[in-house]
Amino acid sequence: MVGKVLTRNRNITERLKNDYSLIGYESLSEEEISELLQYCESKIEDYIESRGGRIWAHRSKSAGYVSGSVRYNLLKRAKSRCELCGITADQKALEIDHIIPRNKGGSDEESNFQVLCYSCNASKRDKDDTDFRDVLESYNHREQSCTFCRISEESVLWENELAIGIADKFPVTAGHTLLLPKRHIGDYFDLYKPEKNALDALVLRTKTTLQQQDSTITGFNIGVNSGASAGQTIFHAHMHLIPRRDNDIKNPRGGVRGVIPNKQNYSE
Repeated sequence: MVGKVLTRNRNITERLKNDYSLIGYESLSEEEISELLQYCESKIEDYIESRGGRIWAHRSKSAGYVSGSVRYNLLKRAKSRCELCGITADQKALEIDHIIPRNKGGSDEESNFQVLCYSCNASKRDKDDTDFRDVLESYNHREQSCTFCRISEESVLWENELAIGIADKFPVTAGHTLLLPKRHIGDYFDLYKPEKNALDALVLRTKTTLQQQDSTITGFNIGVNSGASAGQTIFHAHMHLIPRRDNDIKNPRGGVRGVIPNKQNYSE
């Protein structure tokens, strides 16, 4: 809940619908932001010490206060990401969740806390004791035997936190690019939502850049091979982005239907 200090001091904050932000916050350095957060935490702790724990009684879903030091440790462990969906703190506010809810006997020990964004926390019922902490760690999973897990930095064309883009070694057309998650996972359908978002971001970035570099590109095929029967040969999920040009083949009608050649062309 936003306090009176923020809502009434319009020279301190600005509002966009129900979201409040400090004016000029984006211009602060990381050190200044850290100092500001520490100052706010200390003021909250002083307030609680003077008023007592009763100020949190209205928060029945997650009653109880999490100290600034414990919150800091939890956010540090989670790398400032939601431990379920992976979204970062600068994209969505993060909250401290009791893994085993208080109404099921859950304690206020640090081991019973996990970091969730407000959306994931709101979706998690007060009778749900699912532990999501291993989800975040799973983003770091790699397989030494996997070709795509051993991609050299020099081969990476595009990169964000969860995905990379590389040139296909056997390109169908000039500019053929592969987009893949950093985590080792065999099937596209097993990707986490944040990974799919990361791949989509790289697809758009690659498409835009290729078209800026090559004005002859007039279309694209986007494809995923899922399973050996669908033609997958490297079992690390990846997407193909294949640039197309006018007249690069005699009859492109049907596009990706050509995975089964005699089904590509069809009549309306």
